[in-house]
Amino acid sequence: MENGQRVLRFLASGPASLRPAAAGGRLLLEAEERGAIAIEEHVLEKMVGQGVVVRASHSVALSGTGAALARRLASSMAGQGGRDLQLVTVEGGAGPAAALANLSESPLAQLMRRKGRDGRPFLAIREFEAGERLRADYTRGQIMPRLGANWVASVASGRRADGGGMAELTDAALGARRRVDKAIEAVGPELAGVLVDVCCFLKGLEQVEMERGWPVRSPKIVLKTALGVLARHYFPQENSARRAKPLHWGAEDYRPSIC
Repeated sequence: MENGQRVLRFLASGPASLRPAAAGGRLLLEAEERGAIAIEEHVLEKMVGQGVVVRASHSVALSGTGAALARRLASSMAGQGGRDLQLVTVEGGAGPAAALANLSESPLAQLMRRKGRDGRPFLAIREFEAGERLRADYTRGQIMPRLGANWVASVASGRRADGGGMAELTDAALGARRRVDKAIEAVGPELAGVLVDVCCFLKGLEQVEMERGWPVRSPKIVLKTALGVLARHYFPQENSARRAKPLHWGAEDYRPSIC
């Protein structure tokens, strides 16, 4: 979220006043000594939901979490200007949390920049967020890669890890392993392999295609299908909200008779 970075940098020096911009759906953040920036309102609302920003009626400021992220952003940009840092939401032990991610290392970030024939991004935002959440839990769970995938043994059992298994696992790591287990089970064995290859091992689609002997460009389609299933697992409330209402041929005031 590039606008999220702008907000972090702008508010790093202090709070700002807040008012609607001339364009609908946008807000102006103003500070006398720093000027003003315009952002989309949904971006600010998401940052408020992440606990990064504290919003009052006519002002906005960074929270403690936001200030820490702003310092990390400044340090990362000064040290490695080529990194593609963006603000993302990851699942933690206490619920969703904001974090800075280096998207240049993520194959999903590259797919997010691709567009289909209709001009829309190839991946929906929820598909991208689902893949990044799986990667975060996979990393947090200290699940070690192996030469051959073994989805029979439970992740939470520790039998997939090399050298140590459950030894010295923290509660957070164990919780992350269980979340990975549930996600893999929800996706199913037919689609889980490509998810782990791309999201967790950070393999490119060309590498997946070559290793699995798949037809040209087929990993891209299989991955999108898998991410769609994974997104429904992680965001079930959105899926239920979109579920179509039952159809019938009666008028609006139609009531079936009870025999």
